[in-house]
Amino acid sequence: MPERNLKQPDDERSTLLLVDDDDAFRRVLARALERRGYAVSVAASVEAALVKAQAQAPEYAVVDLKMPGESGLRLIDKLMELDPNTRIVMLTGYASIATAIEAIKLGAVHYLAKPCDADEIVAALNKSSEGDAAMAVADSPLSIDRLEWEHIQRILGEHQGNVSATARALKMHRRTLQRKLGKRPSRE
Repeated sequence: MPERNLKQPDDERSTLLLVDDDDAFRRVLARALERRGYAVSVAASVEAALVKAQAQAPEYAVVDLKMPGESGLRLIDKLMELDPNTRIVMLTGYASIATAIEAIKLGAVHYLAKPCDADEIVAALNKSSEGDAAMAVADSPLSIDRLEWEHIQRILGEHQGNVSATARALKMHRRTLQRKLGKRPSRE
C-alpha cells in the first residue's frame, strides 16, 4: 500500500487510473487518492481511459460501472488485456449481483457500491484475491423487488446492455423495462 507521503516523487508512486463521469466526485476522489500516495490520472469515459491506459498501463484502476457510451465492464476487460496485473475496483451507484459477478470474472479485485470513500477504495485495491470465509451470511432472503432488479440486470448483461433485446427476452415492453432500469434498486 502506498505511504501517505506527499513529497514522494511521481516516478516512485503507484499509478492509478480513476474513471468516472461525475466531475465533482472524480475531482474530490482524485485529490483524496493523491493524498494517500497514488499518482492519479483521470478520465470521464471508457474511450478517454483507454487512451491513457495505452500510453501507460496503470498499476491500479478505479472504474465506474455506468457511464455514457460503453460501460465500465468493457474497460475492465481492456485494462486486463493491457496488463493482467492491474488491480481494479469497480464502483457503482446501481449495485447488482449480476454486475458484481461480471466485474470479478473480468478481473476486478473488488466491487463497491457508491457512496464510498477513499479509505474504502484503498482497502479494496489492496485486499487479497482470496475470499473471506468469515463473512456474515444474511439472515433474510432478498425482497421480490430486489430479486426482480437482479434478474433484469443479469438478462441485460447477457444482451451486452441492449435494452431492446433484453425487453424481448423478458417478454416486457421496452418502455416498461426502461422505467424499471431508471429506478434505483432497493438496498436489501
